[in-house]
Amino acid sequence: MRMVVVAVVVGALAATAGCAADHPDRLAGPPAGVVVDYQLGGGYPPADGIGGVVRDVTDVPEPGTWSGCYVNGFQTQPDDRDTWLSEHPDLVLRDDAGEPVADPGWPDELLLDTSTQEKRAAIADAVGAQVVACAERGFDAVELDNLDSWTRSGGRLTEDGALDLAARLVAVAHAAGLAAGQKNAAELGARGRDEAGYDFAVAEECGEHDECAAYTDVYGAAVIDVEYEADGWAAVCADPRQPASTILRDRELRTPGTDGYVLRSC
Repeated sequence: MRMVVVAVVVGALAATAGCAADHPDRLAGPPAGVVVDYQLGGGYPPADGIGGVVRDVTDVPEPGTWSGCYVNGFQTQPDDRDTWLSEHPDLVLRDDAGEPVADPGWPDELLLDTSTQEKRAAIADAVGAQVVACAERGFDAVELDNLDSWTRSGGRLTEDGALDLAARLVAVAHAAGLAAGQKNAAELGARGRDEAGYDFAVAEECGEHDECAAYTDVYGAAVIDVEYEADGWAAVCADPRQPASTILRDRELRTPGTDGYVLRSC
């Protein structure tokens, strides 16, 4: 979400990224069996049956409840676009004409350039400040969105570059005392766990797309799934492979009392 400026040096932490053997002991993701609500549109008191929340980096954790913090690790957020272009223009991916490359599905988000080790280190410094901000606010974990950003780069970025940046950001999270969650790229689950050091996963519509097992085979019970299609909700909940923490939300992630707000759990 929005860029948070934190007066902290994270480069030394990010530089510790590497193979799985270099990672500190894994940290706890969401407690087993706890259902986690996805509250990126604004925090609100958890409903009955909800034992955890994920909120934006600009928000605060829910007292006494497992709380994950959302950070866009591989793309800019809409409110941050101009900041990245003015303060870190060389870290934004460019096309052949020198224009910033946007996510086709989210055109207000620009892809970060993970093509070189130097750029990945600089991105880890900038995004790592947001990760540290999550820890300073009292969150238990951080969700690093858009691991699959490289697949939308028109061949300019690679899987290995994405995993290297992921490892750097996970190292920052672990050093700050936060568990780190993989978001997207179900096919990279084992590499995400073993090479980047992720502790848990956040999936969107893994039931709808029949890919939940790709996450649970790697992370076990430490998987949070958010579904958005009400028409298939009954079938999702009936699937024994579905993670225990599965909710149905409206795509805009509205708050209670707002027209269109949806929250259900299996």
